[in-house]
Amino acid sequence: MSKAKLLQPDLILGDTILGLNQEMLDHYHIKGLVLDVDETLVPLKKSHVSEELRQWIDQIRQETPIWLVSNNLSESRIGRIANSLDLPYLLGAVKPSRRKLRTAIRAMELPVPRVAMVGDRLFTDVLAGNRLGMFTILVRPMVDSAVAARSYPIHNFEVWLSEKLGVSLMSSQHKFMKLHKKRKK
Repeated sequence: MSKAKLLQPDLILGDTILGLNQEMLDHYHIKGLVLDVDETLVPLKKSHVSEELRQWIDQIRQETPIWLVSNNLSESRIGRIANSLDLPYLLGAVKPSRRKLRTAIRAMELPVPRVAMVGDRLFTDVLAGNRLGMFTILVRPMVDSAVAARSYPIHNFEVWLSEKLGVSLMSSQHKFMKLHKKRKK
């Protein structure tokens, strides 16, 4: 598999995780979710989830099992977030390592291609998911509005390098919305 293919998400949301809905998951035949935590669910300096995220989790989990898998080593931070959402979690994943992703998928008892890895980072979340054969979804990072004005050099570098390697990072959410509107007519 080429470097570009390893970094190419199957779906680029163009929004935070809150823009992902059950209709999209059904369209792509996704039966389970593995979610990154830092900046995918919660801004990096925060350890409390928003009410909006809590409602999103409650809605999605009705049809789709969810696991949290984080590179973060802080049991207190990741544990607090996972417990507040009543979700199973694994920390210290060392993504792009696949080991803890496999553990979460085995616990869901689902085929690997039917589980999506959802995250905000290309070189950890997307790369790990693609290496394992999961469906990968890239979301915009959840950032603290007080910090949002500052740039995110790691994200910017990942995007720059990925594009140099031939990865297309145009939002595919727009394509999904157009396709769905045609079907409803």
